[in-house]
Amino acid sequence: MSLLERVFDIRPLRTNPAFRRLWVSTSCSSFGYQLATVAVLAQSWQLTGDSVAVGLVGLVQALPMVVGGLAGGVLADALDRRGLVLVTTAGQVVAASGLAAQAFAQLDSFALLLTLVGVQSGCAALGAPARRTFVVTLLPEQQVSAGLALSNLSFQAAMLVGPALGGVAIATWGPGACYAADAGSLVIAAYGVLRLPAMRPTGGTRVRPGTVVQGLTFVARTPVIAGAFLTDVCATVLAMPIALFPALNDERFSGDPRTLGWFLSAVAVGGLVAGFLSGSFTRSRRLGVVQLVAAAVWGLALVGFGLATPLWLALACLAVAGAADTVSVVSRGALVQLATPDSHRGRVSGVEFVVGASLPDLGNFRAGAVAGATSPAFAAVSGGLLCLGGLGALAVGNKSLRRFRAETSDREPDPVA
Repeated sequence: MSLLERVFDIRPLRTNPAFRRLWVSTSCSSFGYQLATVAVLAQSWQLTGDSVAVGLVGLVQALPMVVGGLAGGVLADALDRRGLVLVTTAGQVVAASGLAAQAFAQLDSFALLLTLVGVQSGCAALGAPARRTFVVTLLPEQQVSAGLALSNLSFQAAMLVGPALGGVAIATWGPGACYAADAGSLVIAAYGVLRLPAMRPTGGTRVRPGTVVQGLTFVARTPVIAGAFLTDVCATVLAMPIALFPALNDERFSGDPRTLGWFLSAVAVGGLVAGFLSGSFTRSRRLGVVQLVAAAVWGLALVGFGLATPLWLALACLAVAGAADTVSVVSRGALVQLATPDSHRGRVSGVEFVVGASLPDLGNFRAGAVAGATSPAFAAVSGGLLCLGGLGALAVGNKSLRRFRAETSDREPDPVA
């Protein structure tokens, strides 16, 4: 094994053609999603000129994500997961094409825009739990963390570059171009899934009332999985800092909009660096310990961000936080997939999707409320300290999370066509 491969773990791309196709196609759709996100915000403001109306877009996206994520988890444990993702991706293509058509036709209907955004979010949420099972299905256990790290790396790259490209595209061709690019990227994503083998769940469940509750009950009764999700609760609900960026920027850096953009970019840069150094953590068997340590580094970095007055130090702290977040997300994803039997992976992945979609918003609400009652700096520092306290209690109280070990074998797998 070369030094490069020890630092940047590319085993899944090198040994598994099916994963390689999936990764390339999904990376394309991640860029398309970022382009469309910027276009929706720009067009909403153009149509309404109202910040409350623009905020409504988030609600229209969040509600279908929660409902669709839980329902999609049940479907993923009952149906062929590959087929489910193909159908829901087709729904996303139709919605994205509709967004492009209404933008190019200049229909100027905010209600139509919201409807199409809601449909696309709902379709994405229905397919998300099944899609989350692909990595653990395609790869041997010792490569699951590496596969998730590669997926996270492409997402971070899209988050860093996509919005900037979207802004240029909107200024040059209008929002319709971004929606059209999103539709095209989703077609590429569908092709990547089409080439996968059928993926029927082992011991598939029947779709009936109460199945969603069974998934939630399984999570609550499995300490290692519950602990992984609670680690995320500590990191996001107690310490999410994004809502504090504008106020801290005004207080310390004269409200320069470029500085605000640097805050967001610093987080993404940290995530990219962690992705390129994935070999330093994806080979670890102690996934629970890795997640806890990474979440603690996240909390410490946010304490530093709240206290930092030089711009370079604030950006450095955010970059460290972004790197720690990537390590935490990758280790949590691998742990949850490996600790869940295939018969329940869809429902547990649905819960994971809802947790990932909703907890950051709750954390930003907490940060804003605390900042309003005290100060932005206090909200950032106290959030980081609360995160550390919660993680300490969780580490002491959850032995299953601390002791979880992944498969030890590192034998190269046979290539999957």
